[in-house]
Amino acid sequence: MPETITGREKILKFIEDNGVMQIDLATQYGIKSGDFADIMTGKDTSPRANRVVLKIISDFKIR
Repeated sequence: MPETITGREKILKFIEDNGVMQIDLATQYGIKSGDFADIMTGKDTSPRANRVVLKIISDFKIR
């Protein structure tokens, strides 16, 4: 699966621009806050992490 750096950066910008808390997104997607932080920092690049990034981008129509 391709690297998701750009996707993570766009999600982080969306979070900042819209005043969304990472813990709220983590809760919405059923992910522990620490695991979500690992996904957003790129520490976790597993297939599951990539699916989460793609799902958030799709759900919020982040472009």
